Amino acid sequence: MRNILSIYKKELRSYFNSAVAYIVITVFLLIAGWFFSSQFFLMGQATVRTVFAIIPWIFIVFVPAITMRTIAEEKKTGTIELLVTMPTRDLDIVLGKFLAALTLLGIAIAFTLAYALTAGMLGNLDTGATFAGYVGLILLGAAFLAIGLFASSMTENQIVALIIGVVIIFALFILDWVTIFLPGPLASIFEFLSLNYHFNSIARGVIDSRDVIYYLSMTGFALALSVRALESRKW
Repeated sequence: MRNILSIYKKELRSYFNSAVAYIVITVFLLIAGWFFSSQFFLMGQATVRTVFAIIPWIFIVFVPAITMRTIAEEKKTGTIELLVTMPTRDLDIVLGKFLAALTLLGIAIAFTLAYALTAGMLGNLDTGATFAGYVGLILLGAAFLAIGLFASSMTENQIVALIIGVVIIFALFILDWVTIFLPGPLASIFEFLSLNYHFNSIARGVIDSRDVIYYLSMTGFALALSVRALESRKW
């Protein structure tokens, strides 16, 4: 646990000692805020549903942008070799970097609470659905981060890591869109594997244990793949 905490602190400092954290949070809030204000002030609806609808799409690009340097840069500069010579396991490295990225994403999501508070003060906000929506965003963001981390672990090039991360996340996100072209049993499988399907289920205000288990399983699986990819240097 000490090793994970050490890597976590180092990685989190690296985000805020550079412009990465500030640019990501600022641009993220500007985009989400524009969609919130356009519905709130132009359509007169006291709701954050538009924010919950657009944030996953923002995440598809922004999350891989956060994770693209986590392991790829370490490989390129050779500092990954320094890390692995220390008394740390590959799992410690992956978890430390994942938790740091999750903290950054959590801070960005926390700032959007201002939209919910504004809607609550000026209208009749559905607090249950709003709470469920934020739970869904955290779970979805964690799964995206784990996939982005896996993409970063497969290459030394940050841009390649970004592209791989976006492609994998986008493909898993829209799986439920192609179910209309598939036979029943196969359609059910694709629907269940879709990241978007489970988020929509939670965002409606129902936190189903099946959706939570799905996201935790997807996150754990992607992190396990990241560990294996990191271990591949030994082969």
